[in-house]
Order: sequence, then C-alpha cells, then structure tokens
Amino acid sequence: MTDGHIHIERGPYTVDWVRQFVEKAVEVGLEEIRLLEHCYRFAEFVPMYGSVCAYSEYVDAWFHRSAGVHKLSDYLELIEQVRSEPFPVEVKFGLEICYFKEWEGFIAELTKDKGFDFLLGSIHFVDDFAFDHKAEHWAGLAVDKIYHRYFEDSVSLAKSKIFDGIGHPDAIKLFGHKPSYSLSSHYESLAQELSKSNMYADQNSGVYRRCPETASLGMDEELLRLLKKNGVKIIPSSDAHCPEDVGYKIKELYQIILSV
Repeated sequence: MTDGHIHIERGPYTVDWVRQFVEKAVEVGLEEIRLLEHCYRFAEFVPMYGSVCAYSEYVDAWFHRSAGVHKLSDYLELIEQVRSEPFPVEVKFGLEICYFKEWEGFIAELTKDKGFDFLLGSIHFVDDFAFDHKAEHWAGLAVDKIYHRYFEDSVSLAKSKIFDGIGHPDAIKLFGHKPSYSLSSHYESLAQELSKSNMYADQNSGVYRRCPETASLGMDEELLRLLKKNGVKIIPSSDAHCPEDVGYKIKELYQIILSV
C-alpha cells in the first residue's frame, strides 16, 4: 500500500524527522510513502500569490505567517540526505503546487530538472478565493460559479502537462456546498484530460479528516467511476501533516476504489 500525499512542514528538515513518518508507515503496513511540501513554503514560489493575498486580508495574514520560510535548496538537500538512508519503506519526494494558469511557465521552469520523484498540482484558489480555509468565507458567494471555475481550472491543470498527479480533485466540496447542476460533464472532462496527460488522481482522506460532518471519505463516487473508466491511476493518500496521521483511512480508501 502507498500513502501518496504526506506533508513534512511541521518539523525540521532532518533525517530524524522523516524517520518518524517512516516508523508510522511501517506500523500501519505501508510499502511506500510520498512526502511533499506546499510550494508556498519556499521563497521562490512567493511571487505567485500576490493576487490571492490582495483578495483577502485573512489570507494575506495567513500567507505571511506561513510562506517563504525555506529556500528550495534546503528541501533538495534534505531529499539527498534521506535518499542515502536505508529505510524499510520506499520514500519518494515531491511538491504540492498551487495551480494558477497564468503561472504555468514559471512553475515549469522552477521545477525543471530538480530531481523530484513527483509533482502534484492542486487547486486551492478559485479566482483568488481560498475556498478551503473557513466555511464562513463562502457566505454570499455564487456556489455554481465557483464550482464551474474550479473544474475549469482543474482541466487546465491536467492539460498543462506540468504535473504527475492532481491533488484531492474534488476538495471543493469540503464544507458541504453543492452546486444546483450536475457535475457529470465536469467529471468526464477532467477524467479525459488526466488520462491524456497520463496523470494520476489523489484519493485523499484529508478533507474527511478535517470536515467529517460535511465531507465524504475520498472522491465523489461518480468522479471515481469516470476516472477508472478513463484509465486514470488512483493513488490513496492521507494528506497527513504530522507522523500520527500517516496512513489515515488508507485501507478504506483502497476498498472504495475497488468497490466503485
């Protein structure tokens, strides 16, 4: 079993910190873990976020607390150190990159030939709106429009061919907001483009862990079914941000994939 989406941001860049994630992986029976960082943690990616900070004072304050705390070279140095260690599970390293269509070239150039095992593209902002921070931020917004733009951006992400996978492809549902129209055509378009780009989809338990009262475990079944129909590889993941959450509901995610 693989846990395909694990953040290491809450600890130091040391082999001992990574070893804690490995130990938990062994405990829960995993064979592979994929460690990553949010790209905004690195100073090199900070320029991408000017418009989202301008959109919201809340996000601006959050961003300036959290962003730009490392150089990309710090992370690459850690990766080389970890790769030289004999661990009982396979450890891969990547980045989770916020997708903004206008920054495609910037992202591609910044990540080129850096030696990452994978790049995960994710939608965290829709027209600069940070939809996954607080439920109350949705108040008064046009849910249908946000959903439409979210999936438009998701399709553009897949078409960009920058990434190996797409992160939590329907995380937009986390607070329970639902559009008034069917999402079938969006799902089909996304599945087709992921297939054309040979990308995988992240079957993620993190949204459920955060919002168990409003979010289902993993992707919507219709989306999952269409991904499988189009031959898109699906990788279960915990979206852990600390060692104790590694492997969270991974077995259940595998069962859902098999049953749909």
